[in-house]
Amino acid sequence: MDVFSHGLWGGIAFGRRSRRSFWTALAIGMAPDVIAFGPFMAKRLLTQGTGFFSHLGHKPALATIPEYVHSVYHVTHSLVVFALVFGLVWAIRGKPMIEMLAWGLHVCMDIPFHSNAFFPTHFLWPLSDFHVNGIPWSRPYIFFPDWGLLIIVYTWYFWGRRRAKVQMQADPQPDPPDDAK
Repeated sequence: MDVFSHGLWGGIAFGRRSRRSFWTALAIGMAPDVIAFGPFMAKRLLTQGTGFFSHLGHKPALATIPEYVHSVYHVTHSLVVFALVFGLVWAIRGKPMIEMLAWGLHVCMDIPFHSNAFFPTHFLWPLSDFHVNGIPWSRPYIFFPDWGLLIIVYTWYFWGRRRAKVQMQADPQPDPPDDAK
């Protein structure tokens, strides 16, 4: 999936408790790609200037992508690494950080939607290089339904919240009985 849909799926799946929770889950959902590709893309932006934008929407040739991007991608897209970091954060905090599950969701979504041709997801790294030769997320029959589902899910979520708010305003909670005060 693209980096933005990863963030939005993470936000809606694991960040519904509060705005802070939403933005945290959204950022964590985007983090595996931002960490892996961000420095490379920033360097290209700085060296190519405005010419950088003419290449947006086109994947770069694999030969132009430095090896460190592939190495970092393996780390950020590993369910093994995710589980270890999730467990460590849980141990330190004494409770799980639910928003971190957006990272695991990101990896799980990439497994079937990356092919051997461009950044297959070695989700068991460093234990194994096993990966699935999936269908690239950039194919229109994957990309557009993904965004369509996001629109439907977010519309349903915000419509439901609005409906609950209207209902609460229409039926305020009665005062508790005197003996409960």
